[in-house]
Amino acid sequence: MTAKPQNEQAKEQRHLDTIVGQLDSRIAKLSQKIKNTEKDAADINKTFFQDVKLSYGSDTTNMETALSIHQQQQLLLERNNSWESSEQELATVEKLKAKPYFARVDFHEHGEPKSEKIYIGLSSFANDKGKFLIYDWRAPISSIYYEGKLGDVTYNTPDGEQSVNVALKRQFLIKDDQIQSMFDTTETIGDQMLLEVLGEKSTPQMKSIVTTIQQEQNRIIRDTDADLLFVQGAAGSGKTSAVLQRVAFLLYQYRGNLTANQVIMFSPNQLFNDYVENVLPELGEQNMVQLTYGQFAGRRIPNMTVQSLNEQFESDTTDLQKAVNRLKASLAFFNALKTYATHLERADMRFRTIKFQGEDYYPKGKIKAIYYNFNENYHLGNRLEGTKEKLIRSLNSRIDKETRADWVQDAVQNLSQEQLQSMYSTADQEFNSSDAEYKFLARQIVMQQLESVHQEIARNQFVNIRAQYLHFLRSVPKLLNLADFDLTPEQWDQEVARVKDRLKARTITMADISPYLFLYDLITGKHGDRDIHFIFIDEIQDYTPFQLAYLRYNFPKARFTMLGDLNQAIFTKDDSQDLLSQIQTLFTGQKIKVVQLTRSYRSTQPITDFTKAILKNGQKIDAFDRLGPKPNILVAPDADATVDAVLNQLKQNDAAKLSTAIITKTLAQSQDLQQALKDEGHTVTLIRSENQRLAAGDIVIPSYLAKGLEFDGVIAYDLSAANYHEEDERQLVYTIASRAMHTLTIIANGELSPLLGDVPASLYTTADQVAK
Repeated sequence: MTAKPQNEQAKEQRHLDTIVGQLDSRIAKLSQKIKNTEKDAADINKTFFQDVKLSYGSDTTNMETALSIHQQQQLLLERNNSWESSEQELATVEKLKAKPYFARVDFHEHGEPKSEKIYIGLSSFANDKGKFLIYDWRAPISSIYYEGKLGDVTYNTPDGEQSVNVALKRQFLIKDDQIQSMFDTTETIGDQMLLEVLGEKSTPQMKSIVTTIQQEQNRIIRDTDADLLFVQGAAGSGKTSAVLQRVAFLLYQYRGNLTANQVIMFSPNQLFNDYVENVLPELGEQNMVQLTYGQFAGRRIPNMTVQSLNEQFESDTTDLQKAVNRLKASLAFFNALKTYATHLERADMRFRTIKFQGEDYYPKGKIKAIYYNFNENYHLGNRLEGTKEKLIRSLNSRIDKETRADWVQDAVQNLSQEQLQSMYSTADQEFNSSDAEYKFLARQIVMQQLESVHQEIARNQFVNIRAQYLHFLRSVPKLLNLADFDLTPEQWDQEVARVKDRLKARTITMADISPYLFLYDLITGKHGDRDIHFIFIDEIQDYTPFQLAYLRYNFPKARFTMLGDLNQAIFTKDDSQDLLSQIQTLFTGQKIKVVQLTRSYRSTQPITDFTKAILKNGQKIDAFDRLGPKPNILVAPDADATVDAVLNQLKQNDAAKLSTAIITKTLAQSQDLQQALKDEGHTVTLIRSENQRLAAGDIVIPSYLAKGLEFDGVIAYDLSAANYHEEDERQLVYTIASRAMHTLTIIANGELSPLLGDVPASLYTTADQVAK
């Protein structure tokens, strides 16, 4: 990459001045158009009834009135559509005005007489004659900027593959209508451009990476073929950023056939949703649906308390519980549940008695008889629907009989005047006799009271799903081999008892919620949401095979993009290593594409070299050549000295204008540390819940909420042998350390964690070395 002579930059500045002038002119025109449209709409509203031809009497004159009103409404609608269109265009042009473009490409299309040059920005912009002055980065022609080096390049268009010869790739850094610097490069994005962008400070919200998309990221963004696109990326490799640009690209590529509400992104926590919420609007697109897996599952059982992220991470897990969770997370468990559901077509369905007025109105035995009275061609969903239809028909036939019950007669006699009026069709409703009026009122009362029974039937509340799930769990030893999961029948019986107690207390763990809901879906015949076109799953390493199979079941028509770093599995831990092979079985016969991103851009080279040394069998990670200090390790003798070390590092980072995240292992540690720092006169923001928003400045945050985030400086708090000693915590330590962009400090109270024992001393400094 080379910087260009001053005269060349002057030429480019003159071109930029011309473009800025065109943008200013368009902004002025659009602003005036919006004012005129608003005035027209106000005038139409003001004179609406003066211009409407009001005629009453014959059918003809009534028709004239209706047509006149319709015409005025059409005028208002046209003005409103014009206003909305102008507002959208104005917002786009104003964004371009801030940074018109970031790249220029000169190329010659094979078979054409002369070469062309294009400028690429966040959106397209054409002059009044329709000539494009700026091309949207997502346009087919723009892909030649991101793909390959100079020379022959092919790119896809709606008319097929096109070939061009690229002669020049030029990159710009523009601020306040001035070219700050520009570079010519033979690469996709030159190192100088990356260094400029990566050297910036972190922000509470993620920015788009359109100006620095790498070739391998571009292939992820523009893929339109894969049914499953699996992206394994090292920490800081830009996989999440690339996938957000992918959403923007797909909304552009399929505009008219795809809307943002047909795209769902599953993210690790609500905090992360807040972190990325500005990326798509910055690119001129609406945000897709964003939710966590816990939200997706938990909203379907509002009457139960679902295990939180905090509880999931911080609960003490015995070897037995780990084995149980491994079983419940498996595809074997998923398939066992499907086998069990098929058995329910023949026997063992569990029902609840439907009660009315304290009596058994439809005993569960009778409901079961109806359910199994259908022939073998009826499958689960059909049986349930048929049962509901019979119960509702029976309910309707019982209305007249119920009107003669004593409770109804008492209810009619006790009706107030206000209640009577609410039941009559009209205020002056008449009846042929008092007996007819009584029957009318009695029927109204019975129908009102039986509505609760009707709702119970319509909402499947006569299905005893809790009892059914427990029956399934008791059947598991007959459906699969417990020994394959290092479990005995006696141990499994203990687990079933624990689940029973939790369900009685209206609580459910993340390990149980997916099979619980899947069983209900199979019983009720739910076949998933077929209107969702694309599913994105971030931090895939913390999903279980069962959860992914359940998502596949819920969105049968969607194409999936899954991304993550198997080295950062902090919930599934070692179970994540064979995740890809299990996922592939869910997409048998469909197009699967696996992409690996090995180059890490987030951190400086010294931090990346240090963090990858933490891993024993991690994927290959290449550091981007960005300079910075080595990570610093400080071992303090006691808790007070540990807090002093944190304060000292915060002061250094604050002096360097670096915002710092102090990442603790648990929430309790975060709370204690925040109070200790406050007592010393230093205020930091405590992030205690995923429902908070990220704050600017220094924060203290538990490890499981830091997933996917990045910070100028990171202090890994109390990385001691007492706090981090289990081998399956190695990935957690790696995740914490890899959040750092510019500085990483590791502080331990007492002995340093053995998980850092194999990291070469040449990759870090110690407090003594720093002092020298």
